[in-house]
Amino acid sequence: MGKNLFIAFEGIDGCGKSTQVKLLAEKLTEAGHRVYVTCEPTGGPIGSIIRDIFNHRAEADHRTIAGLFVADRLDHLLNKKEGMLKMMEEGYTVITDRYYFSSYAYHGTHMPMDWVIDSNSLSAGLLRPNLNIYIDISPEVSMQRLNAGRASMELYETMENLTLVRSKYFEAFEKLNLQEKIFITEGARSPEIVAADIWAEVSRLETPSSTEG
Repeated sequence: MGKNLFIAFEGIDGCGKSTQVKLLAEKLTEAGHRVYVTCEPTGGPIGSIIRDIFNHRAEADHRTIAGLFVADRLDHLLNKKEGMLKMMEEGYTVITDRYYFSSYAYHGTHMPMDWVIDSNSLSAGLLRPNLNIYIDISPEVSMQRLNAGRASMELYETMENLTLVRSKYFEAFEKLNLQEKIFITEGARSPEIVAADIWAEVSRLETPSSTEG
């Protein structure tokens, strides 16, 4: 397995990404990696605005939200204190809970996906994942899990929207399958089985992530 990897987790809400990020970080640490775990939207100033919108404390047009994610993602990469590029340069394996495929899927339901892809092209050029891991669940399972675990729903967390988002994920995967390494795993199974599936795929990675810029 190559060292100093960059891995992005993707999926509709409730798919189990947070659990799988934690389990993979533990396995990689055991394998000798220094692991840095992060997420999007970030906890930075731009990410905080996005979270306020998601939690209905502020309002914004979907196009504005897409633009905020572009800015938050660039700060996530380029921040001089704890940006992902800095962590990669310091020798960390970086795992992010969501990256640009989330934008392609979630914002691609409200505007042309090609615009979303183009607007994130700088991020893709700066750092492309060694592996995009998509945990697939049905919108029905997603809503069951969200209803069981949430006191209130965030923006985008409706059956209709999650159905659209899931279809947009697969549209994006098909569109970009020659540029991106994508692994899809069935998320309705037990966390342990999903984790074993993911670890088998990650173990096959051989080359460290390349960065540009």
